[in-house]
Amino acid sequence: MSTQGHLLRRLSQLYGGLTLYGASSALLVRSGLGLEPWNVLHEGLAERTGLSIGVVLTLVGASVLLLWIPLRQRPGLGTISNVLVIGVALDATLALVPDARTLAVRVPLLVAGILLHGVATGMYIAARFGAGPRDGLMTGLHQRTGVSIRLVRTAIEITVVATGFALGGTVGIGTVLYALSIGPLAQLFLRVFAVPSADGSTVVAGGQPKRAILRR
Repeated sequence: MSTQGHLLRRLSQLYGGLTLYGASSALLVRSGLGLEPWNVLHEGLAERTGLSIGVVLTLVGASVLLLWIPLRQRPGLGTISNVLVIGVALDATLALVPDARTLAVRVPLLVAGILLHGVATGMYIAARFGAGPRDGLMTGLHQRTGVSIRLVRTAIEITVVATGFALGGTVGIGTVLYALSIGPLAQLFLRVFAVPSADGSTVVAGGQPKRAILRR
């Protein structure tokens, strides 16, 4: 693969993955059966402020990015794009997909949302343009405190879920199913979307997928 073709492949995966991530988040919102941890917070803040959940997601992402400064994390193209693209895609999809009123519709939306989240995660992480704002917060705290990634991730997600739920965000069976399934799904799709390097060798994004998923 030529250098230009290699870059185009990575860019298409980055922006395709981020767009799909926002769209699949919207499916979880429409299911009404529970959101992924950060979107519980985003939805709760949206309920309190009157802003759309996509706008809140963008504002929170930008705020979290500011925390990278004392943590000495360096943003990449993927980091900035994460802040700008996901919220827009989420709101655009919500405008197109109506509320689901029956379980016969809500359950498929939930399943599709979780599955497509896994696909989207594999796509944009494998593109290797840098961590999302929430990912960098987690790894930065790990590096600065010495506390394990697992404990830092757990503490952050418990905090955002509890805060979001208190503000009116949706926690339910979907939240649990997401937590149980997103790691294996991301692992699978990281390999599916691994980008061959310019010399033809296959590159898979480093690190454990569970460490890289704090979206959304």
